[in-house]
Amino acid sequence: MNLELILANHNRECVSCARSGNCELQNLCEKMGVEQIRFKGEHRPVTIDNFSPSIVRDTSKCILCGRCVSTCQKIQSMGVLAYTKRGFKSEIGPAYEYSLNEVDCLLCGQCVEACPVAALKEKDDIDAVLEALENKDQHVVVQVAPAVRAALGECFGLPIGTDVTGELYTALHRLGFARVFDTTFAADLTIMEEATELINRITTKGPLPLITSCSPGWIRFAEFKHPELLKNISSCKSPQQMMGAVIKSYYADKMQLDPKKIVSVSIMPCTAKKAEARRSEMKNDLGLADVDYVLTTRELGRLIKRAGMNLLALPKGKPDPLLSEYSGAGVIFGATGGVMEAALRTAADILTGQDLQAIEYQDCRDLQGVKEGSVTIDMKGQPLTINYAIAHSISKAEELLKRVQNKEKNYHFIEIMACPGGCVNGGGQPIVSSIKRDEINPAELRAKVLYQQDKNMAHRKSHENEEVKALYRDYLGAPNSELAHILLHTHYAKKTRYPLKNKD
Repeated sequence: MNLELILANHNRECVSCARSGNCELQNLCEKMGVEQIRFKGEHRPVTIDNFSPSIVRDTSKCILCGRCVSTCQKIQSMGVLAYTKRGFKSEIGPAYEYSLNEVDCLLCGQCVEACPVAALKEKDDIDAVLEALENKDQHVVVQVAPAVRAALGECFGLPIGTDVTGELYTALHRLGFARVFDTTFAADLTIMEEATELINRITTKGPLPLITSCSPGWIRFAEFKHPELLKNISSCKSPQQMMGAVIKSYYADKMQLDPKKIVSVSIMPCTAKKAEARRSEMKNDLGLADVDYVLTTRELGRLIKRAGMNLLALPKGKPDPLLSEYSGAGVIFGATGGVMEAALRTAADILTGQDLQAIEYQDCRDLQGVKEGSVTIDMKGQPLTINYAIAHSISKAEELLKRVQNKEKNYHFIEIMACPGGCVNGGGQPIVSSIKRDEINPAELRAKVLYQQDKNMAHRKSHENEEVKALYRDYLGAPNSELAHILLHTHYAKKTRYPLKNKD
Protein backbone atom coordinates (compact mmCIF):
# COMPACT_ATOMS: atom_id res chain seq x y z
CA MET A 1 0.00 0.00 0.00
CA ASN A 2 2.87 2.38 0.79
CA LEU A 3 4.36 1.70 -2.64
CA GLU A 4 1.01 2.35 -4.31
CA LEU A 5 0.68 5.63 -2.43
CA ILE A 6 4.18 6.69 -3.53
CA LEU A 7 3.42 5.74 -7.13
CA ALA A 8 0.11 7.62 -7.06
CA ASN A 9 2.11 10.86 -6.85
CA HIS A 10 5.03 9.73 -9.00
CA ASN A 11 5.93 10.58 -12.59
CA ARG A 12 5.71 7.07 -14.03
CA GLU A 13 7.36 7.67 -17.41
CA CYS A 14 9.63 4.75 -16.56
CA VAL A 15 10.53 3.66 -20.09
CA SER A 16 12.09 7.03 -20.96
CA CYS A 17 13.53 7.68 -17.49
CA ALA A 18 17.30 8.02 -17.02
CA ARG A 19 17.13 5.44 -14.24
CA SER A 20 15.06 2.87 -16.12
CA GLY A 21 16.44 -0.56 -15.25
CA ASN A 22 18.47 0.84 -12.35
CA CYS A 23 15.71 2.36 -10.22
CA GLU A 24 15.26 1.20 -6.64
CA LEU A 25 11.55 2.11 -6.69
CA GLN A 26 11.04 0.12 -9.89
CA ASN A 27 12.92 -2.86 -8.45
CA LEU A 28 10.96 -2.75 -5.20
CA CYS A 29 7.64 -2.68 -7.05
CA GLU A 30 8.69 -5.74 -9.02
CA LYS A 31 9.77 -7.51 -5.83
CA MET A 32 6.47 -6.70 -4.07
CA GLY A 33 4.31 -7.50 -7.10
CA VAL A 34 2.85 -4.00 -7.44
CA GLU A 35 1.22 -3.89 -10.88
CA GLN A 36 -1.75 -1.56 -10.37
CA ILE A 37 -2.29 1.64 -8.40
CA ARG A 38 -5.68 1.88 -6.73
CA PHE A 39 -5.25 5.47 -5.57
CA LYS A 40 -5.99 8.39 -7.87
CA GLY A 41 -5.99 12.05 -6.99
CA GLU A 42 -4.10 15.32 -7.12
CA HIS A 43 -0.34 15.37 -7.67
CA ARG A 44 2.09 17.65 -5.86
CA PRO A 45 3.15 20.79 -7.75
CA VAL A 46 6.20 20.00 -9.91
CA THR A 47 9.50 21.86 -9.88
CA ILE A 48 11.98 21.29 -12.71
CA ASP A 49 15.28 22.95 -11.80
CA ASN A 50 17.60 22.69 -14.80
CA PHE A 51 19.46 26.00 -14.48
CA SER A 52 22.65 24.43 -13.12
CA PRO A 53 25.24 23.35 -15.72
CA SER A 54 25.65 20.05 -13.87
CA ILE A 55 22.53 18.76 -12.09
CA VAL A 56 18.80 18.66 -12.89
CA ARG A 57 16.25 18.43 -10.05
CA ASP A 58 12.81 17.03 -10.92
CA THR A 59 10.33 16.89 -8.03
CA SER A 60 7.81 14.90 -10.11
CA LYS A 61 10.02 11.86 -9.50
CA CYS A 62 11.03 12.62 -5.91
CA ILE A 63 9.71 10.15 -3.32
CA LEU A 64 10.80 12.31 -0.33
CA CYS A 65 13.10 9.59 1.03
CA GLY A 66 15.62 12.17 2.24
CA ARG A 67 18.77 10.36 1.14
CA CYS A 68 20.02 13.39 -0.77
CA VAL A 69 19.38 15.59 2.27
CA SER A 70 21.37 13.25 4.50
CA THR A 71 24.24 13.05 1.98
CA CYS A 72 24.41 16.82 1.51
CA GLN A 73 24.35 17.48 5.25
CA LYS A 74 26.37 14.61 6.71
CA ILE A 75 28.82 13.62 3.97
CA GLN A 76 29.38 17.00 2.37
CA SER A 77 28.50 19.29 5.31
CA MET A 78 26.74 21.71 2.96
CA GLY A 79 23.05 21.53 3.81
CA VAL A 80 22.04 22.86 0.40
CA LEU A 81 19.16 20.38 0.17
CA ALA A 82 16.42 20.12 2.81
CA TYR A 83 12.71 19.46 3.20
CA THR A 84 10.74 22.58 2.32
CA LYS A 85 7.04 23.50 2.57
CA ARG A 86 4.61 21.36 4.54
CA GLY A 87 2.02 18.63 4.25
CA PHE A 88 0.98 17.57 0.77
CA LYS A 89 3.14 20.30 -0.81
CA SER A 90 6.37 19.10 0.85
CA GLU A 91 9.37 18.81 -1.45
CA ILE A 92 13.15 18.62 -1.26
CA GLY A 93 15.31 21.43 -2.58
CA PRO A 94 17.25 24.56 -1.67
CA ALA A 95 15.64 27.09 0.67
CA TYR A 96 13.16 29.69 -0.64
CA GLU A 97 12.65 27.80 -3.93
CA TYR A 98 16.07 28.81 -5.22
CA SER A 99 17.73 26.89 -8.02
CA LEU A 100 20.82 24.79 -7.36
CA ASN A 101 22.53 27.33 -9.60
CA GLU A 102 21.66 30.16 -7.20
CA VAL A 103 23.07 28.71 -3.98
CA ASP A 104 26.49 27.53 -2.82
CA CYS A 105 26.04 23.99 -4.16
CA LEU A 106 29.29 22.18 -4.97
CA LEU A 107 27.62 20.39 -7.92
CA CYS A 108 29.58 17.32 -6.79
CA GLY A 109 26.71 14.97 -7.65
CA GLN A 110 26.84 12.92 -4.47
CA CYS A 111 23.13 13.66 -4.06
CA VAL A 112 22.58 12.11 -7.50
CA GLU A 113 24.44 8.98 -6.39
CA ALA A 114 22.27 8.79 -3.27
CA CYS A 115 18.92 9.30 -5.04
CA PRO A 116 17.09 5.96 -5.54
CA VAL A 117 15.06 7.30 -8.49
CA ALA A 118 15.76 10.06 -11.03
CA ALA A 119 14.65 13.08 -9.02
CA LEU A 120 18.29 14.18 -9.32
CA LYS A 121 20.38 13.50 -12.41
CA GLU A 122 23.20 15.02 -14.41
CA LYS A 123 22.41 17.53 -17.15
CA ASP A 124 22.56 15.47 -20.33
CA ASP A 125 24.90 16.71 -23.10
CA ILE A 126 24.68 13.65 -25.35
CA ASP A 127 22.63 15.35 -28.07
CA ALA A 128 25.04 18.31 -28.22
CA VAL A 129 27.98 15.93 -28.66
CA LEU A 130 26.15 13.95 -31.35
CA GLU A 131 25.36 17.17 -33.21
CA ALA A 132 29.05 18.12 -33.13
CA LEU A 133 30.07 14.67 -34.39
CA GLU A 134 27.68 15.01 -37.33
CA ASN A 135 29.12 18.40 -38.32
CA LYS A 136 31.75 17.69 -40.98
CA ASP A 137 33.26 21.17 -40.57
CA GLN A 138 34.29 20.44 -37.00
CA HIS A 139 37.19 18.38 -35.71
CA VAL A 140 35.77 16.61 -32.64
CA VAL A 141 38.22 15.04 -30.22
CA VAL A 142 37.66 13.31 -26.89
CA GLN A 143 39.64 12.74 -23.71
CA VAL A 144 38.75 10.14 -21.08
CA ALA A 145 39.61 10.31 -17.36
CA PRO A 146 41.38 7.42 -15.58
CA ALA A 147 38.47 6.65 -13.20
CA VAL A 148 36.10 5.97 -16.13
CA ARG A 149 37.90 2.77 -17.15
CA ALA A 150 37.25 1.27 -13.72
CA ALA A 151 33.48 1.86 -13.78
CA LEU A 152 32.08 2.00 -17.34
CA GLY A 153 31.66 -1.79 -17.45
CA GLU A 154 29.00 -1.53 -14.74
CA CYS A 155 26.70 0.17 -17.27
CA PHE A 156 26.81 -3.11 -19.22
CA GLY A 157 26.31 -5.51 -16.34
CA LEU A 158 29.95 -6.21 -15.52
CA PRO A 159 31.02 -6.56 -11.86
CA ILE A 160 32.15 -3.45 -10.01
CA GLY A 161 35.91 -3.11 -10.42
CA THR A 162 36.15 -4.48 -13.99
CA ASP A 163 38.87 -2.91 -16.14
CA VAL A 164 37.49 -1.98 -19.60
CA THR A 165 40.29 0.35 -20.76
CA GLY A 166 40.81 -1.23 -24.19
CA GLU A 167 37.10 -1.60 -24.95
CA LEU A 168 36.58 2.02 -23.92
CA TYR A 169 39.09 3.28 -26.49
CA THR A 170 37.49 1.19 -29.23
CA ALA A 171 34.00 2.44 -28.38
CA LEU A 172 35.12 6.09 -28.56
CA HIS A 173 36.79 5.53 -31.93
CA ARG A 174 33.67 3.86 -33.32
CA LEU A 175 31.48 6.71 -32.09
CA GLY A 176 33.30 8.87 -34.64
CA PHE A 177 35.70 11.01 -32.65
CA ALA A 178 38.58 12.24 -34.82
CA ARG A 179 41.10 11.59 -32.02
CA VAL A 180 40.81 9.68 -28.75
CA PHE A 181 43.12 10.96 -26.02
CA ASP A 182 43.65 9.88 -22.42
CA THR A 183 43.31 12.48 -19.66
CA THR A 184 45.89 10.44 -17.75
CA PHE A 185 48.49 12.14 -19.97
CA ALA A 186 47.32 15.45 -18.54
CA ALA A 187 47.46 13.97 -15.03
CA ASP A 188 51.19 13.44 -15.59
CA LEU A 189 51.40 16.99 -16.93
CA THR A 190 49.60 18.27 -13.82
CA ILE A 191 52.15 16.54 -11.60
CA MET A 192 55.01 18.18 -13.47
CA GLU A 193 53.48 21.59 -12.85
CA GLU A 194 52.22 20.92 -9.32
CA ALA A 195 55.35 19.18 -8.03
CA THR A 196 57.45 22.05 -9.39
CA GLU A 197 55.10 24.52 -7.70
CA LEU A 198 55.45 22.62 -4.40
CA ILE A 199 59.25 22.60 -4.61
CA ASN A 200 59.29 26.33 -5.41
CA ARG A 201 57.08 27.12 -2.42
CA ILE A 202 59.18 25.00 -0.07
CA THR A 203 62.50 26.46 -1.24
CA THR A 204 61.31 30.08 -1.45
CA LYS A 205 59.10 29.91 1.65
CA GLY A 206 55.93 30.60 -0.34
CA PRO A 207 52.43 30.11 1.08
CA LEU A 208 52.19 26.66 2.66
CA PRO A 209 50.53 24.23 2.77
CA LEU A 210 50.05 23.89 -0.96
CA ILE A 211 46.58 22.42 -1.58
CA THR A 212 45.69 20.50 -4.75
CA SER A 213 43.27 21.96 -7.29
CA CYS A 214 42.11 18.91 -9.28
CA SER A 215 38.64 18.59 -7.70
CA PRO A 216 36.21 21.27 -8.95
CA GLY A 217 33.78 20.52 -6.11
CA TRP A 218 36.53 21.30 -3.59
CA ILE A 219 37.45 24.47 -5.48
CA ARG A 220 33.84 25.70 -5.30
CA PHE A 221 33.79 24.92 -1.58
CA ALA A 222 36.97 26.92 -1.01
CA GLU A 223 35.66 29.87 -3.01
CA PHE A 224 32.39 29.93 -1.05
CA LYS A 225 33.49 28.88 2.44
CA HIS A 226 37.26 29.35 2.77
CA PRO A 227 38.42 32.29 0.61
CA GLU A 228 41.23 32.87 3.13
CA LEU A 229 42.84 29.64 1.84
CA LEU A 230 42.74 30.52 -1.88
CA LYS A 231 46.37 31.67 -1.70
CA ASN A 232 47.30 28.14 -0.64
CA ILE A 233 45.54 26.41 -3.52
CA SER A 234 47.70 25.35 -6.44
CA SER A 235 47.30 27.56 -9.48
CA CYS A 236 47.39 24.46 -11.70
CA LYS A 237 44.30 23.73 -13.74
CA SER A 238 42.79 20.28 -13.37
CA PRO A 239 43.94 17.54 -15.80
CA GLN A 240 40.68 17.96 -17.76
CA GLN A 241 41.35 21.65 -18.35
CA MET A 242 45.07 21.20 -18.99
CA MET A 243 44.28 18.64 -21.66
CA GLY A 244 41.73 20.94 -23.23
CA ALA A 245 44.20 23.82 -23.27
CA VAL A 246 46.93 21.68 -24.84
CA ILE A 247 44.52 20.31 -27.46
CA LYS A 248 43.62 23.81 -28.67
CA SER A 249 47.24 25.01 -28.73
CA TYR A 250 50.00 22.37 -29.03
CA TYR A 251 47.84 19.74 -30.78
CA ALA A 252 46.29 22.35 -33.09
CA ASP A 253 49.76 23.56 -34.09
CA LYS A 254 51.07 20.04 -34.64
CA MET A 255 48.09 19.05 -36.79
CA GLN A 256 47.82 22.48 -38.48
CA LEU A 257 44.22 22.88 -37.34
CA ASP A 258 42.23 26.03 -36.65
CA PRO A 259 41.50 25.92 -32.88
CA LYS A 260 38.10 27.48 -33.61
CA LYS A 261 37.11 24.31 -35.49
CA ILE A 262 38.18 21.95 -32.73
CA VAL A 263 35.41 20.65 -30.47
CA SER A 264 36.92 19.24 -27.29
CA VAL A 265 34.83 16.65 -25.40
CA SER A 266 35.76 15.02 -22.12
CA ILE A 267 34.44 11.88 -20.41
CA MET A 268 34.54 12.38 -16.66
CA PRO A 269 33.42 10.56 -13.49
CA CYS A 270 32.23 13.90 -12.14
CA THR A 271 29.21 16.20 -12.53
CA ALA A 272 31.14 19.23 -11.21
CA LYS A 273 33.43 18.96 -14.26
CA LYS A 274 30.54 20.23 -16.39
CA ALA A 275 30.51 23.46 -14.37
CA GLU A 276 34.32 23.65 -14.33
CA ALA A 277 34.45 23.58 -18.13
CA ARG A 278 32.11 26.60 -18.25
CA ARG A 279 34.12 28.78 -15.87
CA SER A 280 35.19 32.08 -17.43
CA GLU A 281 38.78 31.42 -16.26
CA MET A 282 38.92 28.31 -18.45
CA LYS A 283 39.13 30.12 -21.78
CA ASN A 284 42.15 30.88 -23.96
CA ASP A 285 43.18 34.21 -25.46
CA LEU A 286 40.86 33.57 -28.42
CA GLY A 287 37.90 33.33 -26.06
CA LEU A 288 37.59 29.59 -26.72
CA ALA A 289 36.71 27.24 -23.86
CA ASP A 290 39.42 24.69 -23.06
CA VAL A 291 36.72 21.99 -23.00
CA ASP A 292 33.44 22.36 -24.89
CA TYR A 293 31.35 19.44 -23.59
CA VAL A 294 31.61 17.09 -20.63
CA LEU A 295 29.90 13.70 -20.49
CA THR A 296 29.75 11.63 -17.32
CA THR A 297 30.55 7.92 -17.26
CA ARG A 298 26.79 7.27 -17.14
CA GLU A 299 26.19 9.44 -20.21
CA LEU A 300 28.92 7.61 -22.12
CA GLY A 301 27.25 4.31 -21.23
CA ARG A 302 23.96 5.58 -22.65
CA LEU A 303 25.68 6.98 -25.75
CA ILE A 304 27.38 3.64 -26.49
CA LYS A 305 24.03 1.84 -26.15
CA ARG A 306 22.33 4.39 -28.44
CA ALA A 307 24.98 3.64 -31.05
CA GLY A 308 24.01 -0.05 -30.89
CA MET A 309 27.34 -1.22 -29.50
CA ASN A 310 27.86 -3.95 -26.95
CA LEU A 311 30.90 -2.93 -24.92
CA LEU A 312 31.52 -6.51 -23.86
CA ALA A 313 31.94 -7.63 -27.48
CA LEU A 314 34.37 -4.90 -28.52
CA PRO A 315 38.06 -5.64 -29.17
CA LYS A 316 40.66 -3.87 -27.05
CA GLY A 317 41.89 -0.69 -28.68
CA LYS A 318 44.40 2.04 -27.96
CA PRO A 319 44.24 5.84 -27.74
CA ASP A 320 45.72 7.99 -30.49
CA PRO A 321 49.35 9.12 -30.18
CA LEU A 322 50.66 12.58 -29.19
CA LEU A 323 48.55 13.19 -26.06
CA SER A 324 47.90 9.72 -24.68
CA GLU A 325 51.06 8.21 -23.22
CA TYR A 326 50.81 8.01 -19.45
CA SER A 327 52.60 6.68 -16.40
CA GLY A 328 51.31 4.69 -13.47
CA ALA A 329 51.39 7.88 -11.42
CA GLY A 330 48.84 9.47 -13.74
CA VAL A 331 46.51 6.46 -13.52
CA ILE A 332 46.16 6.58 -9.74
CA PHE A 333 44.87 10.17 -9.87
CA GLY A 334 41.38 8.65 -9.86
CA ALA A 335 41.64 7.35 -6.28
CA THR A 336 41.85 9.36 -3.08
CA GLY A 337 45.53 9.86 -2.25
CA GLY A 338 46.57 9.24 -5.84
CA VAL A 339 47.46 12.85 -6.61
CA MET A 340 49.57 13.04 -3.45
CA GLU A 341 51.40 9.80 -4.18
CA ALA A 342 52.06 10.78 -7.79
CA ALA A 343 53.39 14.20 -6.76
CA LEU A 344 55.66 12.72 -4.08
CA ARG A 345 57.18 10.31 -6.61
CA THR A 346 58.22 13.17 -8.86
CA ALA A 347 59.11 15.71 -6.14
CA ALA A 348 61.36 13.19 -4.37
CA ASP A 349 63.28 12.42 -7.56
CA ILE A 350 63.73 16.10 -8.44
CA LEU A 351 64.89 17.10 -4.94
CA THR A 352 67.34 14.20 -4.57
CA GLY A 353 68.48 14.10 -8.17
CA GLN A 354 68.04 10.33 -8.03
CA ASP A 355 65.76 7.69 -9.52
CA LEU A 356 64.26 6.47 -6.24
CA GLN A 357 62.86 2.95 -6.20
CA ALA A 358 60.67 3.25 -3.09
CA ILE A 359 57.67 4.86 -4.79
CA GLU A 360 54.60 3.32 -3.18
CA TYR A 361 53.37 5.58 -0.39
CA GLN A 362 50.98 3.26 1.43
CA ASP A 363 49.90 6.01 3.86
CA CYS A 364 48.13 7.63 0.90
CA ARG A 365 46.11 4.59 -0.08
CA ASP A 366 43.53 3.56 2.52
CA LEU A 367 40.00 4.94 2.70
CA GLN A 368 40.25 6.79 6.00
CA GLY A 369 38.52 10.15 5.80
CA VAL A 370 41.68 12.01 6.79
CA LYS A 371 45.14 10.54 6.21
CA GLU A 372 48.50 12.04 7.01
CA GLY A 373 52.14 11.13 6.73
CA SER A 374 55.60 12.43 6.10
CA VAL A 375 58.54 11.60 3.91
CA THR A 376 62.15 12.59 4.62
CA ILE A 377 64.29 13.22 1.57
CA ASP A 378 68.07 13.47 1.49
CA MET A 379 68.38 16.66 -0.55
CA LYS A 380 72.06 16.56 -1.46
CA GLY A 381 73.19 15.99 2.09
CA GLN A 382 70.46 18.06 3.71
CA PRO A 383 67.45 16.13 5.10
CA LEU A 384 64.09 17.62 4.13
CA THR A 385 60.88 16.34 5.70
CA ILE A 386 57.65 16.90 3.75
CA ASN A 387 54.50 16.58 5.85
CA TYR A 388 51.36 15.79 3.91
CA ALA A 389 47.66 15.18 4.51
CA ILE A 390 44.77 13.82 2.44
CA ALA A 391 41.04 14.29 2.85
CA HIS A 392 38.10 13.05 0.78
CA SER A 393 34.52 14.28 1.15
CA ILE A 394 33.89 17.86 2.18
CA SER A 395 33.01 17.02 5.79
CA LYS A 396 36.45 15.43 6.21
CA ALA A 397 38.09 18.29 4.32
CA GLU A 398 36.53 20.72 6.79
CA GLU A 399 37.90 18.61 9.65
CA LEU A 400 41.39 18.77 8.13
CA LEU A 401 41.24 22.48 7.39
CA LYS A 402 40.36 23.22 11.01
CA ARG A 403 43.59 21.52 12.06
CA VAL A 404 45.48 23.80 9.70
CA GLN A 405 43.71 26.98 10.76
CA ASN A 406 44.12 26.15 14.46
CA LYS A 407 47.82 25.47 13.78
CA GLU A 408 47.49 22.00 15.26
CA LYS A 409 49.44 20.59 12.32
CA ASN A 410 52.20 21.85 10.06
CA TYR A 411 51.68 20.45 6.56
CA HIS A 412 53.54 21.21 3.36
CA PHE A 413 51.13 19.57 0.93
CA ILE A 414 47.41 18.70 1.15
CA GLU A 415 45.23 16.76 -1.26
CA ILE A 416 41.47 17.29 -1.09
CA MET A 417 38.86 15.45 -3.14
CA ALA A 418 35.22 16.48 -2.83
CA CYS A 419 33.85 12.95 -3.30
CA PRO A 420 34.24 10.09 -0.80
CA GLY A 421 36.91 7.79 -2.19
CA GLY A 422 37.97 10.30 -4.85
CA CYS A 423 37.05 10.33 -8.54
CA VAL A 424 36.35 6.59 -8.65
CA ASN A 425 33.27 7.40 -6.55
CA GLY A 426 32.46 10.64 -8.37
CA GLY A 427 28.96 11.97 -8.88
CA GLY A 428 28.99 10.93 -12.55
CA GLN A 429 29.89 7.28 -12.04
CA PRO A 430 27.41 4.39 -12.48
CA ILE A 431 24.93 4.40 -9.62
CA VAL A 432 25.22 1.58 -7.10
CA SER A 433 22.11 0.75 -5.08
CA SER A 434 22.02 1.24 -1.34
CA ILE A 435 21.63 -2.51 -0.83
CA LYS A 436 24.77 -3.19 -2.87
CA ARG A 437 26.69 -0.48 -1.01
CA ASP A 438 25.89 -2.28 2.23
CA GLU A 439 27.75 -5.30 0.85
CA ILE A 440 30.74 -3.70 -0.87
CA ASN A 441 32.57 -0.39 -1.24
CA PRO A 442 32.55 0.64 -4.94
CA ALA A 443 35.38 3.14 -4.40
CA GLU A 444 37.67 0.42 -3.07
CA LEU A 445 36.95 -2.02 -5.91
CA ARG A 446 37.33 0.63 -8.61
CA ALA A 447 40.54 1.95 -7.06
CA LYS A 448 42.06 -1.54 -7.24
CA VAL A 449 41.82 -1.33 -11.04
CA LEU A 450 43.90 1.84 -11.07
CA TYR A 451 46.53 0.58 -8.63
CA GLN A 452 46.86 -2.65 -10.62
CA GLN A 453 47.42 -0.67 -13.82
CA ASP A 454 50.02 1.43 -12.01
CA LYS A 455 51.80 -1.72 -10.85
CA ASN A 456 51.92 -3.07 -14.41
CA MET A 457 53.23 0.10 -16.05
CA ALA A 458 56.78 0.30 -17.39
CA HIS A 459 56.97 3.91 -16.20
CA ARG A 460 55.43 4.78 -12.83
CA LYS A 461 56.55 8.40 -12.46
CA SER A 462 55.09 11.37 -14.30
CA HIS A 463 58.46 12.86 -15.25
CA GLU A 464 59.29 9.63 -17.13
CA ASN A 465 56.45 10.18 -19.62
CA GLU A 466 58.12 10.63 -23.03
CA GLU A 467 55.21 12.55 -24.57
CA VAL A 468 55.20 14.96 -21.62
CA LYS A 469 58.95 15.43 -22.08
CA ALA A 470 58.37 16.18 -25.79
CA LEU A 471 55.65 18.72 -24.93
CA TYR A 472 58.08 20.64 -22.72
CA ARG A 473 60.98 20.26 -25.14
CA ASP A 474 59.07 21.30 -28.26
CA TYR A 475 56.50 23.74 -26.90
CA LEU A 476 56.29 24.73 -23.23
CA GLY A 477 59.99 24.97 -22.44
CA ALA A 478 59.89 23.86 -18.80
CA PRO A 479 57.46 23.28 -15.94
CA ASN A 480 56.10 26.58 -14.59
CA SER A 481 57.49 28.46 -17.62
CA GLU A 482 55.73 31.59 -18.85
CA LEU A 483 53.85 29.69 -21.57
CA ALA A 484 53.01 26.89 -19.13
CA HIS A 485 51.48 29.46 -16.79
CA ILE A 486 49.42 30.97 -19.61
CA LEU A 487 48.03 27.62 -20.74
CA LEU A 488 48.06 25.38 -17.68
CA HIS A 489 47.49 27.64 -14.71
CA THR A 490 44.57 29.74 -13.52
CA HIS A 491 43.32 31.70 -10.51
CA TYR A 492 40.41 31.51 -8.09
CA ALA A 493 38.47 34.20 -6.27
CA LYS A 494 36.03 34.50 -3.40
CA LYS A 495 32.45 33.79 -4.43
CA THR A 496 29.40 35.19 -2.67
CA ARG A 497 25.89 34.19 -3.70
CA TYR A 498 23.20 36.84 -3.72
CA PRO A 499 20.45 34.70 -5.22
CA LEU A 500 17.97 36.20 -7.62
CA LYS A 501 15.15 33.76 -8.24
CA ASN A 502 15.02 32.78 -11.90
CA LYS A 503 11.46 33.05 -13.17
CA ASP A 504 12.23 32.23 -16.81
